[in-house]
Amino acid sequence: MEFRCNLKCVHCMIEDTMDRLEPQSDEKFEELLRFNKENGRWQGIILTGSEITLHKDLPNLAARARQARFEHVRIQTHGMHLDNKHYLDRLIASGVDEYFVSVAARDAATHDLITTVQGSFERTLAGLEQIDQYPDAISITNTVVTKQSYRGLPELVDNLAHLKNLKQMEFWNYWPMAEEDTKGLIAPIADVWPYLEEAISRATALGRRVEVKNFPKCMLGKWQHTLVNDQPPLFIDSDFWKEFERNGFYRCCHKTACTAKDCLGLNEAYTAKYGEEDTLLKPIRNTSSGA
Repeated sequence: MEFRCNLKCVHCMIEDTMDRLEPQSDEKFEELLRFNKENGRWQGIILTGSEITLHKDLPNLAARARQARFEHVRIQTHGMHLDNKHYLDRLIASGVDEYFVSVAARDAATHDLITTVQGSFERTLAGLEQIDQYPDAISITNTVVTKQSYRGLPELVDNLAHLKNLKQMEFWNYWPMAEEDTKGLIAPIADVWPYLEEAISRATALGRRVEVKNFPKCMLGKWQHTLVNDQPPLFIDSDFWKEFERNGFYRCCHKTACTAKDCLGLNEAYTAKYGEEDTLLKPIRNTSSGA
């Protein structure tokens, strides 16, 4: 619903298309609302963009969604504007009860280096702490796993441990929306795994649900159940999918022998840089969750 952003994250998936992708029109939004009101197909809706809180009419969009039988309204955001209590009050009153907040790294120095905006970590953390003041709201964090962030994943979990309303933490292994890793952000999965495993363990110990995306399932060991690559139906400019397909997922030397159907394997940029990792990856022969 919005393709502007006031951050310049180095790992941004759509930075090269942001200026030409068109947000969904109000007419298309209304069509979706009308369908759900008549059919009750979905319980929740996610309002997203490059930065959805820059949409001047966001509270109205959320209120309309609630009126269309959506029981939950989630926004996907960098969270900086949520440090404004008056603004957050408006969102809560309009029906936004779930806040999916991007936290780039464990601390201000690394987070701000990634977002390229000084003070962004402090504001994002303040926004998450504000959400804690509303008993019926929940927060979810998402961290993109890159060379810049992976070593700090366990400490990130610790640094957010005080948040009462933080119910879920997600870790999305980086994909560049291109055939090559021109920015040098992809980290070897063997290097990432010990830190990711420790982060999963610490978050789980705090009673939080964990979701991991775009990481080989066979490497997750006892944490294979945390792999969730499914996404809800996405209504977006069709040009987005042309760019997304450049990732070239499902590159795995064991894909014909592996029974896991929910694994994306490796992407083209990864194999171009590090190879097929045939000594690391192992086919899953039998699984009740992914077969």
